Amino acid sequence: MADLQSLQDLVSISENAAPVHVQKLDAQGRAYATGKRKNAIARVWIKPGTGKIVVNGREFASYFARPVLQMLVRQPIGIVNRSGQYDIHATVVGGGLSGQAGALRHGISKALTYYEPELRGALKKGGFLTRDSRVVERKKYGRAKARRSFQFSKR
Repeated sequence: MADLQSLQDLVSISENAAPVHVQKLDAQGRAYATGKRKNAIARVWIKPGTGKIVVNGREFASYFARPVLQMLVRQPIGIVNRSGQYDIHATVVGGGLSGQAGALRHGISKALTYYEPELRGALKKGGFLTRDSRVVERKKYGRAKARRSFQFSKR
């Protein structure tokens, strides 16, 4: 490590240490990211387009039939005012529908930051870049469920 002689040396080191986020695109000009939630994993590709979202080869409105899940998926695009500007292609595996919608939301958010690094602040402030690490607790032996005991009977 460099020998620090003054406070100015420390300031110059801290300015250089700030992470610089750059655009990450593949050969086709798409941004790729992986999103996770519960046991679901979403692989997401974003490219400029008309706002079409395709999940596992199906239109996203037919894949996520519940309006709440559709709103969850659209959240990151709406918060950065980019609706109708990107085509999103995703493959989702594992978990249930709500976990898959959460994974897709996480993946879209990450892919947006790879395509446009200046959006990172708004998405991070909204909490879209943080992986929700809550998963189902495992069942323990001697228990009916993870924590629930069997019904007590005196006789």
